[in-house]
Amino acid sequence: MALADTPVCDFGWPAPRFALSDPSGKLHDSRDLMGPGGLLVAFICNHCPYVIRIAERLAMDLNALKAQGLGVVAIMSNDYDTYPADAPYKMTTFAQRHGFEFPYLVDTDQSVARAFGAVCTPDFFGFNASGALQYRGRLDDGEHKANAPRRPELRDAMLQIADTGTGPRDQTASMGCSLKWR
Repeated sequence: MALADTPVCDFGWPAPRFALSDPSGKLHDSRDLMGPGGLLVAFICNHCPYVIRIAERLAMDLNALKAQGLGVVAIMSNDYDTYPADAPYKMTTFAQRHGFEFPYLVDTDQSVARAFGAVCTPDFFGFNASGALQYRGRLDDGEHKANAPRRPELRDAMLQIADTGTGPRDQTASMGCSLKWR
């Protein structure tokens, strides 16, 4: 497991378009995922200890954003042949166990992760309604502890983006396991 940090936010960078399937084969297009307040794209996986430790908080915050009219999607881009815990059929169980109310999609050829420049799990990209990047930070300041007191930085940033179209200038990088490339 190699620890990686996300780069700083490149404000205004345009959201790459994509179309990916969930584990059941249902296709989701990024144009349809965009909500009136913006779109949050989260690169996660099933086996990363960082993702596992924050999974409940992640689901709670992303479900709340979806309820507020933002588009929300999680994408699994790891090489699941080498890391079978990330296999698509296990994604469904992971999403159900943690209460995901948003699509959890498979990036089998890793082209979407490459287009985004994703580096780790979790890696968050928050876009405004025009598709311009406004957030590339962490979920919260809970230090990857399951029930730590926290400030929900991602949720607050996305609500600000939905309200104003711009994200906070002060953002702390997300960190986690490096993506598992083929």
